[in-house]
Amino acid sequence: MKIEGVWSPQWQPVVDAFVANFTAGEQGAGVALYHGGELVVNICAGECSNRLAGIANQPWTENTMVNIFSAGKGLVALCVLQLVAQGKLNLDSPIAAYWPEFAQGDKAKITVRDVLSHRSGLSAFHQYIADDQIFNWNSMTASAASETPWWGPQTGQGYSPFMYGWILGELVRRVSGCASFNDYFQTQVAAPLGVSCYFGVPDSALALIADTSPLKRNLNNSPAVSNGADSVALGKLMKADPRGVTNRAFCNPISLMTATNTQAWRQAQIPAANAHANAQAIAAIYGDLASAHSTLLSSDTLPFAWQEQTFCHDQVLGLPLRFSCGFMLSQVDRPDCRYGRGARAFGHPGAGGSIGFADPDYQLGFGYVTSRMGQNILIDARAVLLIDAVYSVIDADL
Repeated sequence: MKIEGVWSPQWQPVVDAFVANFTAGEQGAGVALYHGGELVVNICAGECSNRLAGIANQPWTENTMVNIFSAGKGLVALCVLQLVAQGKLNLDSPIAAYWPEFAQGDKAKITVRDVLSHRSGLSAFHQYIADDQIFNWNSMTASAASETPWWGPQTGQGYSPFMYGWILGELVRRVSGCASFNDYFQTQVAAPLGVSCYFGVPDSALALIADTSPLKRNLNNSPAVSNGADSVALGKLMKADPRGVTNRAFCNPISLMTATNTQAWRQAQIPAANAHANAQAIAAIYGDLASAHSTLLSSDTLPFAWQEQTFCHDQVLGLPLRFSCGFMLSQVDRPDCRYGRGARAFGHPGAGGSIGFADPDYQLGFGYVTSRMGQNILIDARAVLLIDAVYSVIDADL
């Protein structure tokens, strides 16, 4: 296996773990790591295809981007917290204070904090959503504004796979005055760090996107995977109640699950699920948040990223989950829910395997992207191996 990129010699165990993942069915992937503000690992290997661009089996490079799915939720939360730091948003103010139409459907009291921490009851659409509607920002935000909660705010926790992004993305757009959510993200996050990450891929970057496809082999029997934390268990929840919140969250409309390799998906803004990035971009963002002097968030706002807001059985995913304001937090007894080792670590996984996290206690920023979609709901077993390798290096230096 030929590895492209750079790494400091002491981080060789991470490279070795990355190589080992290709025996588990990895086709093309990248991993990057910042430590103490320095890029110490930025590697990639394998190949990728882009059917829309007529590209088949070309080498994966450091510039190759892929859909990171829900790993983008942490980046959405970052944008919201930036506006909190600027005094333009208050976590405990109703969203309707900034977006009056949102008060419809018994949502007048739902706060910014409620949506960030998945305690708003807005986990799925009750109303029918047409397949191509998800590509129309104005239509989706209008639908979100007219929705009703599945339960009252603060009365239950329920992961919001898709609505989360349209609600918070529209909030960012309105409060910042930017033309779109992606415009804000580009000017306030991507450009300052010089990274490639998009919520709506421009024409000039479409050829850099890798198609996603199922992982032919997987490590789901690994002890790294918690019971009930895979697509099989999720499928059972969905089938148990076809009109329930879990089914509606993922399948209304079905294009949320089937359109991800289309140009319409890549160029739309679906902030909770269609960020496209390379590994270095994710690691750079989280590396900044893990540093002693973040340029993206003020020191008095950054703690919202790791302060626990909720920890209970999630009514959508059927698992116990911890959330801060927009990020998942670790559960130390579950390797597939371990976003670093430090008490202040935080991050977010994406469907199929991509993940980013920050561990301020160790000044680590981690990013992993892959085109092969694994079956784990939380941290994929391939990422677990890489994360374990990172901390083996840390331990060796202590």
